[in-house]
Amino acid sequence: MKVSLFLTCLADVVYPASVGKSTVEILERFGCEVDFPKKQTCCGQPAFNSGYHRETKDVAKHMINVFKDAEYVVSPSGSCTTMLHEYPHLFEDDPEWKQKAEELKNKSFELTQFLVDVLNVKDVNAKLNAKATYHTSCHMTRLLGVTEAPMTLLKNVEGLQFTELPHKEQCCGFGGTFSVKMVPISEQMVNEKVQHIEDTDSEVLIGADLGCLMNIGGRINRQGKPIKVMHIAEVLNSR
Repeated sequence: MKVSLFLTCLADVVYPASVGKSTVEILERFGCEVDFPKKQTCCGQPAFNSGYHRETKDVAKHMINVFKDAEYVVSPSGSCTTMLHEYPHLFEDDPEWKQKAEELKNKSFELTQFLVDVLNVKDVNAKLNAKATYHTSCHMTRLLGVTEAPMTLLKNVEGLQFTELPHKEQCCGFGGTFSVKMVPISEQMVNEKVQHIEDTDSEVLIGADLGCLMNIGGRINRQGKPIKVMHIAEVLNSR
């Protein structure tokens, strides 16, 4: 099975040695031939969420062309995968590009979604001795609809003592440009999230969206909390 990796901006620039490497190694472990189209760019989500839909169309067309020959497109980001799934809505008045956008949407998956729903993998033979909780990011759960796949994989990680996060449905306050435009509100939201994480007595916070993890992790670091932040790909690649 051939998989084209859509790494996303944050993974490419900030976390390539951990999240990017782990994603590739997991996919290869289960027989996937992984390639990385070098012309990929931002998916256009910041512009789209800010209301610049015309400009987002140009980005969408570029990304559609970048991945037009891919068999599957897999990303370690529920949020950015969701944006690829939004492309058909951008081209409601353009049947030709809407069809191309639908083709990309139908072959694009978030990492845990791909492992569980496409490869039918429920146990990746990972091992991590730690007490952990999981942050359910808004876009991945509410828009992409991926809720069970991460839990299915995490419950089979040997040594992982898992506690459900209180008020897990609450946003962490990142929201892309929201955290820049609404700083005081965002700060209070992430403070609440960190408190809920502390309430679980967890050593590790796990998540599947790097924007959320960067936001929460930054706050944990500023407050000097002894909690490690890990992307789910890093956890699933732990041995």
